[in-house]
Amino acid sequence: MKRRWLIPLLCLCLAPLAHTSEPPKDIHLVSETWRDYSNADGSGLAWDVLRKVFEPAGVRLRIQSEPYTRSIGLVQRGEADAWVGSYRDEVDNVIYPKWHYDNDHIVALGLKSKPEPTLDTLGRYRLAWIHGYGFQEYLPGVRDYREVRRRGGILGMLDLGYADFYVDSMTEVTDVLGDAQQPERYHVTRLTDLPLFLGFSATSRGRQLAATFDQRMELLVASGELRPIFERWQQPYPF
Repeated sequence: MKRRWLIPLLCLCLAPLAHTSEPPKDIHLVSETWRDYSNADGSGLAWDVLRKVFEPAGVRLRIQSEPYTRSIGLVQRGEADAWVGSYRDEVDNVIYPKWHYDNDHIVALGLKSKPEPTLDTLGRYRLAWIHGYGFQEYLPGVRDYREVRRRGGILGMLDLGYADFYVDSMTEVTDVLGDAQQPERYHVTRLTDLPLFLGFSATSRGRQLAATFDQRMELLVASGELRPIFERWQQPYPF
């Protein structure tokens, strides 16, 4: 009888060892390609910040460039560890860390013939933004909006009166205006800043990486080590 109990007892003793796993040695990050922020070649402010967060902790970045909504889907299916550029609680069934890593500077682009909007008056106007960005959850009183697939037709949409204002980050609006033949016809109005987060997959690996992220951000913000990265990219320091 003692011999028959030996194997089960050994299995019980070894069970905790079987369920322990090594900390992740890399993180698969997916992001839309934003110029000078998350370039496909691995350059940009976001990638520099996230390397500073993870690589000293022994976690190497693996990056993948995808449209924003596809990035979310990859994380939700567990095919990537986290996506870049989420707003807090934007998506269900993912893990949000305590710390943000940047702020998104949200502006409205419109014709100068339109009055400049404010957060209080924005809900009076017809708005447009990129599909999947979900600004209706973060801008008060918004009711009339449409989502577009690409930024190429934004100026034409405003010129033809199909929308009163286009809402996006300052960087993206600057790029849109770069294609304008008469940029002086438009004005840009600052609306608000929204903290940017990584959205992690709801897996044990995702939880480990989110914990590492928060631990490292706590140290980096306290030490000010991230400040030179924002200065290098000429962006406001978000902490």
